[in-house]
Amino acid sequence: MGLPWLRILDTLIGVTDLARSRKIRSMADEQQQQQQLEIGGRPGGALEARLAGVVVAALKEAFDRDTRRLEIEREQVAVERERAERALRLEIRRQAGDREIGRLRLLAGGAIASWLGTLFFSSRLMGGPVVARVLLGGGWVLLLAAVAASFGAQSRVAAALDVSSDDRPISSGAGGVLAVWLIVAGLALVGVAVLV
Repeated sequence: MGLPWLRILDTLIGVTDLARSRKIRSMADEQQQQQQLEIGGRPGGALEARLAGVVVAALKEAFDRDTRRLEIEREQVAVERERAERALRLEIRRQAGDREIGRLRLLAGGAIASWLGTLFFSSRLMGGPVVARVLLGGGWVLLLAAVAASFGAQSRVAAALDVSSDDRPISSGAGGVLAVWLIVAGLALVGVAVLV
């Protein structure tokens, strides 16, 4: 019988593997101890380092989420402020338009009241000179033109209010100014007619 060379070789390889595995294990233990000493010198330092990394990542994510939420809230506040400012500008514009329409209605009412007031003089002036009748008729025409100019200016202001752009000021235009002067001129002509 011969020597079992294969078994001998197998045993030698097993002993060599055993020696190598112990050497590798001891090297791994030394590395782990060195890492623990670098981390904090405690045996649970590696676990604490990993937990600290997880906590830092979670905090960073929470801060990022809060930062995004704050940015969204700032944008919403800016949009709300802009909407409120626009609503305020539109309200101021509407109030200015209402005041102008009120003024023009007062002018129209004054012109109508003046025209009705001159009717009292018409009976006395109809039998008078032709110049007085022409002046009275001219005064009536001017007063009625003042009413028409006032109504035209009111429609212009209403149209300006219907336009949603708030950059143009509310104005009655030439009709609002003309209505006042037509009333004054009409009353002046009626006054002259009464005096003639």
